[in-house]
Amino acid sequence: MRALLIDFGSTFTKAVVADLAEERVVSSAKAPSTVDTDIRHGLASALEKLGLTLGDLSDGPFEYKLACSSAAGGLKMVVVGLVPKYSAEAGRRAALTAGAKVIGVYSFELTKSEVASIEAQEPDIVLLTGGTDGGDKKTITHNARMLAASGLKCPILVAGNKEARDDVVEILSSAGKEVYWTENIMPELGKLNVRPANEKIREIFLKRIIQAKGLDKVTGLLHILMPTPSASLRAAELLAKGTKSLGGMGELLAVEIGGATTNVYSVAEGKSKLPGVVEKGLEEPYVKRTVEGDLGVRVSAESLMEAAGLERILSKMREYSTDVRPEAVEEHIRMLRRQTSYLPRTYFDWLVDEALARSAVELGVERHVGRLEEIPTPMGRFYVLTGKDLTEVETVVGTGGPIVNSKRPWKVLGEAVYDESRPFVLKPKNPELYVDRDYVFWAMGLLSGEEPDKALKILLDSVSPVRPG
Repeated sequence: MRALLIDFGSTFTKAVVADLAEERVVSSAKAPSTVDTDIRHGLASALEKLGLTLGDLSDGPFEYKLACSSAAGGLKMVVVGLVPKYSAEAGRRAALTAGAKVIGVYSFELTKSEVASIEAQEPDIVLLTGGTDGGDKKTITHNARMLAASGLKCPILVAGNKEARDDVVEILSSAGKEVYWTENIMPELGKLNVRPANEKIREIFLKRIIQAKGLDKVTGLLHILMPTPSASLRAAELLAKGTKSLGGMGELLAVEIGGATTNVYSVAEGKSKLPGVVEKGLEEPYVKRTVEGDLGVRVSAESLMEAAGLERILSKMREYSTDVRPEAVEEHIRMLRRQTSYLPRTYFDWLVDEALARSAVELGVERHVGRLEEIPTPMGRFYVLTGKDLTEVETVVGTGGPIVNSKRPWKVLGEAVYDESRPFVLKPKNPELYVDRDYVFWAMGLLSGEEPDKALKILLDSVSPVRPG
């Protein structure tokens, strides 16, 4: 009994064959993605390396044929809410945990220029929220009218004040918009309810986005379940919590570097154990995902260089080589953005890739974890915590090609560890570092919905500790 698991990535199409009886990965392969032409070509190339053809998907010996995708920019969403730190932030979290890439967040009443900006971004879904149940109705109704008058062709998901829902849906439907609705993502102030929105986003992804991304060409061959980040988030949760019959690794932080983005997942309570700490903002979810669209190592290589700064990248390279010329590094990074399937061939190539990966982990984890702010008062000092305190997390897992294929994965993952020179950035202090050796995080996330015990056993076998040397 075998499972074929496919990921249509922004850079590569990856295939994994798992033997479910023996609970192990039999083989894996990848080939450049071909979403801009015909997605089947990249799939066929990956399958060929496994000794398979597209025809084997119709009558091959597979119990499961499951797929996920982050191709063609992934699932791009815009969130429109009321107050930035409440409903708009709740909407952003709902989109992220559904596996989306949030490309814009708008608050209060939309203006004409903001609507034009949303149109220009060409989102796959707009999430319209705002107002607690029984609270403000005016803003979400105004925003519905603005979106109804827009040129947007994408689905609009309404997840705001339930007392405004009927009017909002009617406004959008009357304008010919494709509209869906679900429960309010923040029915009470500070109380999150994101699961119904997650499920509805996945429903829209399966119903409409698959066709828009060209994935409908393989739906007769594979069961496409979800965006890739959703699969990886499921894997992180499975690895941490375990199943009813098999224990997991406990609270953890996972980092996944790709060609277009860096995703960071935490499965941890994240409460501070320091005395006198006051928490600020919405309550943090136990299972959390953040995605950084400017921290990919191929499609987003130039934006990663801008975010990190060229000097940061050069300094990481100079730890291993004195012959590092800034102009050569900069030109190489620009080449990576143009040639997204390029793989390292020389020591210089490896150094650039490693420095980019280290920078992506450093910045991605910094943006994911919480921060402490010290506040002096006449009664003494106290601290304000924004986000999750992950200093006590004992496990950091790395996945994605730039980590899995790194010659020094401990250096890459070491960037996720607490830095004493920046004590208020709450990264794990003394974690054990692990690498997803077989690169099956996403694959086991897919399989977990069908065979959770087998998926966990394969995942636990793949996750290996790494240390200098």
